[in-house]
Amino acid sequence: MKSSALTSPRAEASRPSWGAKHGLLGWFGRRRAGTGASAGLPTYPPIDAKTVIYAVGDIHGRADLLQHVHGLIERDWQERPAARRLEVYLGDYVDRGPDSASVVSTLRKRSGKCRIMALRGNHEAVLLRFLEGRIPDREWLEWGGAATALSYGVSPSREAIVSAALSRAIPLEDMEFLRGLRASYRYGPYFFAHAGVLPNRPLEEQVAEDLLWIRKPFLEHTASFGAIVVHGHTPNAEPQLRPNRINLDTGAYATHRLTCLRVDSSGAAVIGTDTQ
Repeated sequence: MKSSALTSPRAEASRPSWGAKHGLLGWFGRRRAGTGASAGLPTYPPIDAKTVIYAVGDIHGRADLLQHVHGLIERDWQERPAARRLEVYLGDYVDRGPDSASVVSTLRKRSGKCRIMALRGNHEAVLLRFLEGRIPDREWLEWGGAATALSYGVSPSREAIVSAALSRAIPLEDMEFLRGLRASYRYGPYFFAHAGVLPNRPLEEQVAEDLLWIRKPFLEHTASFGAIVVHGHTPNAEPQLRPNRINLDTGAYATHRLTCLRVDSSGAAVIGTDTQ
């Protein structure tokens, strides 16, 4: 029987199938219709005129795409600056893509150059559990962890205990960064979390399990959450722009597309890409 270590019980029933029969790209294709805002984009509330927030979707080891998005942010900032700037990263920095180590290192170093708010994704939560020996090597590797191990110079085929070897290979600074990730962040009328929130529960009372893992109850909710929820976790071919939430996970490791949202005094809009 498959262990439940890598899934939340509440999220498991609505988790998409990643089976080899169709593959992730096929799943994206089936979800393409209706994933973006169609006839008219929702109107999102403004924040104060002195602040600009850039929110970035799930990266999953794509250091090259992260570098590209940083270039987009810098160009956008030069064209439309403000007194304060904050970059919010929505989690899932590791696994599946080829360079998790560089993604973590890049974000850690960027925090010394500008203000960032790096949130924890379910993949970071699972990685930490794996390093504590609470998840079997084989299960974590099959879930996308093999790419993370290789990016830190650990070859799973050559190690008797991969978790122990990876614990030795990950720099202390990276471990401190991963352990210090927050589960959520709120700024005015916007609430940022990796997966979403549990509907009808006050935002200040949300729990980590939902913030990192939730899908169906959150995605199917059409009423207000008390703020616009900016999230990732559930990949789509296009960013989802809904009246009550904005999904920035565009499956970067498979689609080669990493999405960035700008939030400012005029509302919220995706930068550097089409949203149709």
